[in-house]
Amino acid sequence: MIAIAGSKGGCGTSTVTLGLAGAFARAGTPTLAVDADRQLPNLHVMTGLDREPTVAALENGADLREVSQPHPETPNVAVLTAPTPDQAVEYGRLGDRLDLEGVRALVDCPSGAGPDVADPLSGADGAVVVATGTDRGLEAAETTVELARRLGVPIYGTVFNRCSGIPDRAELAGVPPLGHVPERPSPLSNAEVATALDAVAGRIASRNPVRPRPSDGYDRVPTGTEPLDDHLDGGLPPGSLVALVADPASGAERLLHRLTGVRGTLYLSTGRSSSAVSRAVGTTPGSGTPTVRRVVGEDATGDALGLIGKLPDAANLIVDPVDPLERRDRGTYVRFLDAVVDRLTETDGLAVVHCLETTANRSATLRAADAVFQVDADGRLSISKYRPDADAVGAVELGFADRVPPAPSSPAGRG
Repeated sequence: MIAIAGSKGGCGTSTVTLGLAGAFARAGTPTLAVDADRQLPNLHVMTGLDREPTVAALENGADLREVSQPHPETPNVAVLTAPTPDQAVEYGRLGDRLDLEGVRALVDCPSGAGPDVADPLSGADGAVVVATGTDRGLEAAETTVELARRLGVPIYGTVFNRCSGIPDRAELAGVPPLGHVPERPSPLSNAEVATALDAVAGRIASRNPVRPRPSDGYDRVPTGTEPLDDHLDGGLPPGSLVALVADPASGAERLLHRLTGVRGTLYLSTGRSSSAVSRAVGTTPGSGTPTVRRVVGEDATGDALGLIGKLPDAANLIVDPVDPLERRDRGTYVRFLDAVVDRLTETDGLAVVHCLETTANRSATLRAADAVFQVDADGRLSISKYRPDADAVGAVELGFADRVPPAPSSPAGRG
């Protein structure tokens, strides 16, 4: 399964997906084009097919041959339409069902760098980055390459869409160019475009994907808890979103407090007052002096997004707890997660969302997270998910002296 991805909206991932599907089919390989853009689905519109059934039907046991629809104009190409915003699809598990013997599966990813992109991208065997030749297009391509690197997804190369040639700055973090596609009216019925995409498909078929190298100056961001940092080879990759799932009696706030001592931190409290949080942080050895803001009430999500939008480069973000935001309707909350991940990617930020009481949207948080840390009532920490390195999953022995102690009580309390 190959993900066709591009962070910049309008770069042409849908056109490239259908064009490559046609190219593989012309070369004798039956191809399945899968639309993963639940917000702005396009493949069914471009092919004139029905919106239903969607790819989500496969999650309920439907047969792939019943759910996919033949492309009306291109033999040996079938289309799976995108899930609706309220339909859940686990692309990691779906990949096995899409990889039929002798069939190539191409997944058209949405733009951006949020969870809606990370889900299908992380479930792919490799990716193709789609970019335009402008400075903004190249910057967006670098964002996509960095996201793939953080997810551990190898990349076949970059397709420069609507370009007269390959830009000078074409190789991004060791990812080679696959070719360029000229700008032409009605590109999917244009002979020059078809010839260009035939060449791209041939290069994909003949090469192994490469893992993008870390960008210049790349380093790990320490958490401030030494045994955990040692276990993670120095800390977490910049751009990571961490879900800290904790028993309320565990005192896991101390992990959050130590994170503030590593670098500048925006601490969003959805419960306690700003002064109460500042006092609690100040009692933890190794903590810093974060910027604390309380976000509560009907406008909590919007207020949080406004503050996150101003997050500076190389800063930490803490949301404590995230539960009240999770309780909003799913569409609103997923858009919040998308915005957080986009900002982290743009700024090399690191975010930890503190998960206490289970909510209906907790699954969205866990899917979006690059790492999931779980702390039980005795302060024992285990890692149940870690995208950069699956070998890091497991228990982390903090040691008696480093065991997370209970947080001190605050006169303001929660609420």
